[in-house]
Amino acid sequence: MNILLFGKSGQVGWELQRSLAVLGQVIALDFDSQDHCGDFANPDGVAQTVRALKPDVIVNAAAHTAVDKAESEPDLAQLLNATTPGVLAEEAARLGAWLVHYSTDYVFDGSGTRPWVETDAPGPLSVYGRTKWEGEQRIQQSGCQHLILRTSWVYAARGGNFAKTMLRLAQERERLTVIDDQWGAPTGADLLADVTAHAIRHLQARVQDGGLYHCVAAGETNWNLYAKEVLAQAAIAQPAINFKATEVAPVPTSAFPTPAARPHNSRLDTSRLQNTFGLQLPPWQQGVARMLREIL
Repeated sequence: MNILLFGKSGQVGWELQRSLAVLGQVIALDFDSQDHCGDFANPDGVAQTVRALKPDVIVNAAAHTAVDKAESEPDLAQLLNATTPGVLAEEAARLGAWLVHYSTDYVFDGSGTRPWVETDAPGPLSVYGRTKWEGEQRIQQSGCQHLILRTSWVYAARGGNFAKTMLRLAQERERLTVIDDQWGAPTGADLLADVTAHAIRHLQARVQDGGLYHCVAAGETNWNLYAKEVLAQAAIAQPAINFKATEVAPVPTSAFPTPAARPHNSRLDTSRLQNTFGLQLPPWQQGVARMLREIL
């Protein structure tokens, strides 16, 4: 199996290079790759890459993910999150290749408390959410064989993440204030990558199982409880760590105004994914603890 991976240097892309290697030959590209165009700001170049390499599976881990910045550069977000994924889908359809693509909880408006299911109507609140939803639609309308995984609160040991920020601030400040009215599931990039590899193998035998799925770690939390879990786990993993913080105070989203609106309810129901692919997704705390052991 020949696999073409875009976005190799991102958190998910980095883990995908590991997880996809067992399935066949992986050609991994980034926006600055020299041999072939992996720059999503150049959809024609990306299309030429697909035509030249003729992969069996295309995995797209490239995106405009700077949620607040997208508000001031909507055209670039549109190009990276919708236009070029749509071009990829058209090329995949011509080739008869599979396209794997990642989307987000931000396609929903964050209302209510029930976990969102795949058939719920999107209502994005931000440029990022709108462009990611349009990307989904373009892929679905292309007629290509596809797997779209919506996820939330992605982190990895590599690069910056919420947990690393909390660890740093807890060593600098006596009191932290962290939002407690946004709910979701922190999801490791390694978990997403492993689910992707499992699903690709499954889809080779059961093409009818392609489509849209929600993929997040099990359970739910808010950012405040997440921060407390990080500090508690860090103290276990590294007893010598010196935290100044004695309080992690809950505050509402309104305490931290941002250019892009955040959904309050990012809970995603993963029943369809687990039932279709025979998976049991681990609790979010397990992945966070593992990541902390790796970085501490």
